[in-house]
Amino acid sequence: MTSRPLTFVVGTGRCGSTALSRIMRLHPHVLSLSELVAAAEPGAFPEEPLTGEEFWRLLATPRPFANRLLRDGMRLPEYVYSDSTGRFTTRDGGIPAISMMTLPHLTDDPDELFDALAATLSARPRGPVADHYRALFDVLAGRFGSLAVAERSGYSLRSVPRLRELFPEARFVHLHRDGADCALSMSRHLGFRLIQLMRDQAVAVPDADAGGGADVPADLEALLSDDEADLRPLMERPVPVAEFGKLWSEAVIEGVAHLDALPAEIRVSLSYEDLLDAPDRELTRLARHLGVEPLPEWLAAGRALLDGGRRGATASLAPEELAELRESCEPGAKALGRV
Repeated sequence: MTSRPLTFVVGTGRCGSTALSRIMRLHPHVLSLSELVAAAEPGAFPEEPLTGEEFWRLLATPRPFANRLLRDGMRLPEYVYSDSTGRFTTRDGGIPAISMMTLPHLTDDPDELFDALAATLSARPRGPVADHYRALFDVLAGRFGSLAVAERSGYSLRSVPRLRELFPEARFVHLHRDGADCALSMSRHLGFRLIQLMRDQAVAVPDADAGGGADVPADLEALLSDDEADLRPLMERPVPVAEFGKLWSEAVIEGVAHLDALPAEIRVSLSYEDLLDAPDRELTRLARHLGVEPLPEWLAAGRALLDGGRRGATASLAPEELAELRESCEPGAKALGRV
């Protein structure tokens, strides 16, 4: 295996990391992987050694709940595999985990890439899971002529200690965004509504007939594993946006503590707002941390992808609602040094 620099971009999710991943992918020397770690969850990093076949099964096995959401018409924006043009479908065995989000970002023919990876990785001998991931990075970087590897998954701050343990050679980039804007975006995302639901365990779901509320059992696992259950009332229930501010703050506080435990020279903090205001400066910092040159044509392409329209979305909220949201985000903002 080669010694290409490896970097993990971590954050709370809904912080602009998808756009940053696209920008990194435009660099001719960077292999930018989207949602690889997220796709492999749960159990992305088992303790015991795996054979190549076992590792590939970890990446290739369809995740039932993700496929269920697609079947029920609740596609997350991260689910980019096309089951109308690809060979995998949600009803015929399911879409493989690595195909759902990661491979379509790399190629227009994710099925061909899936087959190529299956043949190579399945043949590997038993070994630590980190070595299998390194082999995956190496195969993809060789295929695309990349000199550096960057992986980015949403809601990944909590994974920092395990990533550091498994990949001591890795660098980290922490991308963060204004807490209120981030929390508002979370509140409109089915995945984060589910995270918030599981965080609270018991919720009130509006009764469509009576206009009242009904208690949902605290044991959500049984409900979520029931393929016949209608999840829409659960996912669409009214939740104060300030609750997502609390979720954001908790994730940030935990994540900053993890990052502060790392050597200063292997971590970089990037603000989404700074990327919008000074893209050349911030992208140059990023490129150098990744281990590549900030090529002028890449900086220009990155500037063109950054969307300032995502900033200040909370201006649409009522003053009282915005004040409650800002209050719920204050602990996280303090942890980031934003206040």
